[in-house]
Amino acid sequence: MPQLLAAIDLGTNTARLLIGRCLTDGTVQPVFISRRITRLGGGFTRESGISPEARGRTLAALHEFAAAMKFHEVQRVRAVATSAVRDAVNGPDFCREVLDSTGIVLDVIDGDEEGRLTLRGVLAGIDERPASLFVFDVGGGSTEYTLSRGETMLFSRSLPLGVVRLTEGKGESSAMSDKIHRELLALRREMEEQRLLEHLDSALLVGTAGTATTLAAISMGMVDYDYRRVNNHILTREEISSIFQQLLPLSPAERLMVPGMEKGREDLIIAGCLLTLRTMDLFGFDRMKVSDFGLLEGVLLSVQG
Repeated sequence: MPQLLAAIDLGTNTARLLIGRCLTDGTVQPVFISRRITRLGGGFTRESGISPEARGRTLAALHEFAAAMKFHEVQRVRAVATSAVRDAVNGPDFCREVLDSTGIVLDVIDGDEEGRLTLRGVLAGIDERPASLFVFDVGGGSTEYTLSRGETMLFSRSLPLGVVRLTEGKGESSAMSDKIHRELLALRREMEEQRLLEHLDSALLVGTAGTATTLAAISMGMVDYDYRRVNNHILTREEISSIFQQLLPLSPAERLMVPGMEKGREDLIIAGCLLTLRTMDLFGFDRMKVSDFGLLEGVLLSVQG
């Protein structure tokens, strides 16, 4: 039996742990999964970086992860940190504190590596292999766009469009929408200059991470989250727009009453919806496949080699 491995994805909004095995067919067999919304990027400033409150919340989650890995007798682990830690002036201090407190070594990865690992994870769980994939991974601090031809990555770009960054930095939906539009327009121009847009004609749009999976859960009225039902679920642009119109006038507290809404995302989902809809409009997609697989699974596969 393959050895038991662990992957940690420390994001700007969510900390996730996956303990499992990498099988010979390139897929992942989960044994234990844990997720904690710690809002590591909450209260983030350019001058001071990660806030003391966010550090405390995140360290508590990582202590839980360390205990779970010890209980399951994990043999190898890789823990990656993304936008919040790589952008923080106190990021190196935070990594040292994590190591001293939990024994977990954080590997701070850049946007390109994040895109590569996310693509690898998505491919491990997708139920179809079209000519091209256009994957977007909406995070708390950044969003990664990756275009692949089969399993070969053709292009990847990380944009400063995370839902925590947008929500705390812009506030109003109109200001968020303007920022998203400007960034995506520049991305489209760059891809056009590199003659990559032609690949989108035969591409499948895949959304991964919390925004996409939450939209799928709301679509299915899911009270208890089930990744097996969410993974490979198809959402149309019309349905996403309908969910957005339903959620927009509600207060964050009222949004929590909507089946499928995860606590901790109720204020962020508006930015996530805007980002998803703008992506579909600017790149010409009327449907999106949701992947529950992504960065976390890609990290686990990278532990194996």
